[in-house]
Amino acid sequence: MDHRKLLRNTNQTTAPKGYIAGLGRGAAGFTTRSDIGPASSRPSANTDDDNADDPLGANSTIPQSSGSGSRAAELRAAKLQMQQMQRANALQQSQQVAQVQPFGAAPANYIPGAGRGASSYGGSGDATPIDPPRMIAGQTMQVANSNPEMEGSLFSNQDPSQFDDDDNEADAIYNAIDERMNSKRRKVNDTNNSNNNSNGGSSAIGDQFRELKSKLASVTDEQWAAIPDVGDYSLRHKQKRREDVFTPLTDSLLDQRSKSNNDASAGGIMGLGGTTQVLDGTTTSISAGYKTNLSGLAEARSTVMTMSLDKASSTGGIDSVSGQSTIDPKGYLTSLSNTKIASAAEVGDVNKARLLLKSVRDTNPKHGPGWIAAARVEEAAGKTAHARKLIMEGCEICPDNEDVWLEAARLHPVNQGKTILAAAARRMPTSVKIYLKAADLEHQEYAKKAVLRKALESNPNSVTLWKAAIDLEDENDARVLLAVAVEKVPHSVEMWLALARLETYDNARKVLNQARKHLPTERAIWIAAAKLEESQNHSDMVERIVDKAVRSLDKHDAIVSRAQWLKEAEAAESSGAPLTSAAIVKCTVGRGVDDEDRQRTWADDANASLSRNSVATARAILAHALAAFPTKGKLWLQAVDLERKHGTPDSLDEVLAAASERLPRTEIFWLVRAKEKWLAGDVDKSRSILTEAFKANPDSEPVWLAAVKLEWETDEIERARVLLTRARERAPTARIYMKSALLERECQQYTKALELLEEGLKKYPTFDKMFMMGGQICSEDMTKDRTNLDKARKYYQRGLQNCPNSIVLWSLASQLEERVAEYGAGSSNAGVTKARSLLELARLKNPKNPELWLEAIRLERRAGNEKLAVSLMARALQEVPTSGILLAENITTSPRVEQKSKSADAIKKRPDDPRVIAAVASLFASERKHDKARKWFERAVKLDSDLGDSWAKWYAFELDVGTKEGQEDVKQRCITAEPKHGELWCSVSKDMANRRKTTAEHLDIAANKILEEKQKFN
Repeated sequence: MDHRKLLRNTNQTTAPKGYIAGLGRGAAGFTTRSDIGPASSRPSANTDDDNADDPLGANSTIPQSSGSGSRAAELRAAKLQMQQMQRANALQQSQQVAQVQPFGAAPANYIPGAGRGASSYGGSGDATPIDPPRMIAGQTMQVANSNPEMEGSLFSNQDPSQFDDDDNEADAIYNAIDERMNSKRRKVNDTNNSNNNSNGGSSAIGDQFRELKSKLASVTDEQWAAIPDVGDYSLRHKQKRREDVFTPLTDSLLDQRSKSNNDASAGGIMGLGGTTQVLDGTTTSISAGYKTNLSGLAEARSTVMTMSLDKASSTGGIDSVSGQSTIDPKGYLTSLSNTKIASAAEVGDVNKARLLLKSVRDTNPKHGPGWIAAARVEEAAGKTAHARKLIMEGCEICPDNEDVWLEAARLHPVNQGKTILAAAARRMPTSVKIYLKAADLEHQEYAKKAVLRKALESNPNSVTLWKAAIDLEDENDARVLLAVAVEKVPHSVEMWLALARLETYDNARKVLNQARKHLPTERAIWIAAAKLEESQNHSDMVERIVDKAVRSLDKHDAIVSRAQWLKEAEAAESSGAPLTSAAIVKCTVGRGVDDEDRQRTWADDANASLSRNSVATARAILAHALAAFPTKGKLWLQAVDLERKHGTPDSLDEVLAAASERLPRTEIFWLVRAKEKWLAGDVDKSRSILTEAFKANPDSEPVWLAAVKLEWETDEIERARVLLTRARERAPTARIYMKSALLERECQQYTKALELLEEGLKKYPTFDKMFMMGGQICSEDMTKDRTNLDKARKYYQRGLQNCPNSIVLWSLASQLEERVAEYGAGSSNAGVTKARSLLELARLKNPKNPELWLEAIRLERRAGNEKLAVSLMARALQEVPTSGILLAENITTSPRVEQKSKSADAIKKRPDDPRVIAAVASLFASERKHDKARKWFERAVKLDSDLGDSWAKWYAFELDVGTKEGQEDVKQRCITAEPKHGELWCSVSKDMANRRKTTAEHLDIAANKILEEKQKFN
């Protein structure tokens, strides 16, 4: 083979990428496109940079084989060698270009002569610009095809005679391999494109129809002309065309039109268009031939309706009793529209039930419920006649079953039902149900009596029949019947008791004695006898009868538990026999109770009876308990509370007198008794009670103070002074000195009051209330000058030294310093500063105290330092996060947009604090949610009824938006609760101007203050 023909023209054909010629002859390894991966390693950047200036110099080293002889190592070495050769050639080319082009390299995409109309080097028609140079290892080089010397293989400069058949074969093989790889790559791309199209990819629609478009070239003219036109398939053509609607005309209009047509056909002037038809030149009139009387249609319809009504009346619309029609002609059509048409499923169910019940009747024809069920199925299916036939057949087959007879009477009309029940009574004369049903079917009272008396002849021992017969009689006849009834049925307790109620006292006693002999184990007879004696005011006999009853029942082994006896006692009380109830309690309340559990058990029994509104029973239980435990103060207090709530003033006085007699050293009973007499207006009796209390308790402080209060409230000031003087001698306590100073203060004897306070402070230096009173007298009651200011400061200073934990004393001292400007002793700013320092010192000595934090916050708000007040509130809630007064103050003073969130947070922290609940209620009231506000105020007063602030806020709310009834209800409940605490409440009640006022007046004053503040705020 000629080697020259086989030689590749390197100047015309570009070698494949990565091709290294001569690999078959032992040359270094080379890579192809299929060798992508670990086999093609490239040198690092550092190596390229180091050898950039000396591509083939001494510093250049060609990596040798690893010595392992592997093909991968050879390929890596060959590839590295080729890259180094390419860099060297690029460097050499750049040097040549620099010599040939003294003006430097041409710009990118530059085409020589293009400005003069010349084309690129690609040919006359090729306007494609030359490829821009590439950047390899930091050096600029032209593309491979711009250097003819670099085209071809690594050994392109060698003598062509060196190539042989092996080289050609190798080139052919690798060309085939490249073509094979390209075809696989094209198939993969086509597959991906088809997948994208099937998955709703973003390929163009034209690409999807490319294959179909290519086939259009083979379409002939005939095929193209045979393609049908696309019709209009829009929605408006898919809608179903509505048929023409024709409105029916009335008979009168049709008749009028008919007459008009007749006139027109006869040559009249009033011819109507459309009434004549021309057929083949012949004119035909509507009057020709057969004529129809249209006005008779209405008459025909009326006739048909009448026949339908008559037919319905003849088939089933005639009442068998009265013979009158039961069909309502006016409502006939309406009833037809309401008629229920059974579905196929319901008809099938009825048929199944019929077959099942027929099988039951055939299997056991004497089974009455089977006949009843079959008749009811037919009745439900609307076959009343068939149901009656079935049930009568059942009566013939089951003549001794009263339920079948009763069902037959129910299905038939009243007259037939009476006949059926008469036959049933003859068949079963002892059936009570049949006689009662027969009596119910009778409409006349005498007929009912006759039926029942006939029944009693056959059933003299039936209690039910006797009751039904007696209920129909008047009092005299009922007494006669009852006398016979108790002879026939002596075991009926109800008969005996009913007869005893109708008899006189003497006869009733006889009746009950006879009943007791017949029924010795029945406790109701004994209780009825006790009630009979109580009705005659024989109170001594009541307890005797009950006691005898208990012993008799025990003798006859009649088991009656203690709970059952107490229930009988409550029943006797509800029937108006309290003495009987008390007797039952006295004789039975101790049965089955251990000695050590008696007090607790009886107290619980009394509370349980009170919860069921059985006051007399509870009073009897407590009386029995006090008789057993006369020195138990808790029982006496429970009895006093019962009489105060449910008793009379006399009964309360009796209990208090007994308690004072049993427990003379317990002052509470003396004081309560004296107060009740004083409130009732009996001052002398109250004084005598307190005198007896002095004898029993000569050194008792509460008794002395009660006596002083009695004289004080009745304006007996001198007697009150005398009593206080004696009390300071006999029982010199701190409260005695405080009350003595308070009396002098109210009488405006300030000097005397201060002297008494100094005397008391010498004996009781740690009693903070005397320091408070001294400071208040000097700062509020006396003249406001610097002298009295200094005196008040001294009282507060002494009090804080002796009582550093008195929070109220710290608050009063700070308030005094805040108001120094009123006394002419400095500016208001200086007073606020001094008050602030006092409160800070108080918080240091009394950490985590919410009252001190609250006073400091209010001080800053009064001074106008709103931001400082907010900061103090935040600090206070951090130190005392669960304080109710702080949380309530935070709700009240926060901006409106934050109040809801503050309320929710406060309720989470303190859900049972009355101050928080009252603050939330006030928030609801401000939002006009009146029902919610009432509920929350109710909840607040229930949590703490002694907190007067809650009552004042609620009453103010009712005054603002409530009714007279609601206002009066809140006031009465507040008077009953008698609150004593609360910041606002104490400021009102302890004011010297309000000391003599009642709780209701204090409530009015506090509520008015709240309303005034609300008006100022608004």
